[in-house]
Amino acid sequence: MGADLTAIGDWLAVPSVVCLWIAVLLRAPGALRSPQQRGLWFAVATAAAAMTLNLPAVVTYAMRDPHHSHTVGIVRNLIGVLSAGAVLYFVAAATRGRRLQLASCIATVAWVTALLALDATAPGHGTHTMPLVGDPVPSLAYWLVLISAHVIANTVCVALCWRYSRRTESRGLAAGLRLFGLGTALAGLFWFAYLLKALFGSTWAMPALPLLMNLHGLLRAAAILVPTLFTLRRTTADISTAWQLWPLWRDLVQAVPHVALNKPRAGRLVELLWPPVPRNLLVYRKVIETRDAILILGEYVAPGVPELARGHVTGRGVPEQRRTAAALACVLKEARQAKLAGLPGRAAEASALTLPAAIQTSGEGNGLEDEARFLVDVAQAYASPTTTAFTP
Repeated sequence: MGADLTAIGDWLAVPSVVCLWIAVLLRAPGALRSPQQRGLWFAVATAAAAMTLNLPAVVTYAMRDPHHSHTVGIVRNLIGVLSAGAVLYFVAAATRGRRLQLASCIATVAWVTALLALDATAPGHGTHTMPLVGDPVPSLAYWLVLISAHVIANTVCVALCWRYSRRTESRGLAAGLRLFGLGTALAGLFWFAYLLKALFGSTWAMPALPLLMNLHGLLRAAAILVPTLFTLRRTTADISTAWQLWPLWRDLVQAVPHVALNKPRAGRLVELLWPPVPRNLLVYRKVIETRDAILILGEYVAPGVPELARGHVTGRGVPEQRRTAAALACVLKEARQAKLAGLPGRAAEASALTLPAAIQTSGEGNGLEDEARFLVDVAQAYASPTTTAFTP
């Protein structure tokens, strides 16, 4: 059983490190601009560096010259301590704890100084290790300082990640904190097993350590990628909404072109690939311009047409929850034709069209998302045979 756990952990070593570096590189531009995310990014980046230096192939290559074994060992340990300090700093930044931020910096400097001093005063030695049998190298005190840095940082991080993930209203932040806290808990168990080995010579947990460390890497990579995944989901939803709105928007803008900030492109695929406005504003512009066009075309709605449209969609068996959108689609079809035919419009106050609540422009509206969903229903109904068959 122990050998199987070790084999699985060793197999995960490279995928874990690769995932960490992918996450670090993807999040670097946004994280370096955001003070709230910078600590998390640095914690994951230093963890990725420490785990990279612990890969068997990297260790073998770095130690091909025996004289480098000591340097490789001390560098790995120091980067690990920097990672522990970065974990504390991330938690402090996320919780806006100024004292904890200062404490994390002081503790990191103290740990690094202590390790360097203990390493310098130890008898001559090569790589730093804690063998299954024999004394730790370079000394027990050195390893206790190293282990304490990780155990303290990880314990504080897990406690605060759990507390604040339950308090925040942001689903993205809560998910990121929980994933980071779970990964940190696994790293804490890793170093607690080393503590048991250092103090009591206990080795029963040692076979599971590679698995714990590499699962910790995967979870931290997932934690840092949570904002990217949420952004991807929002972008995908916006693209879907813009795609569905485009035919209705194009037809209405052809009738009242002055409502559009930019002229329609040759097709909706072109519009999505090369949007005329920043991509995050594409749906916003489509919704606003569609609503403005509806308001203007309302002046070209003949008396009685809205009532006829409602009767038409009811007679066609349109589900009740979609009848308002379907009736508006029928009315817009007729109003657009009237506008393009050059018929005179009515004054806005004399318009026969009453706007549905979902696209009211007053402060009592349901927000952009509700309006976009309703207009997507209108766009789907606009292209349906029911609307095509409407002839008042």
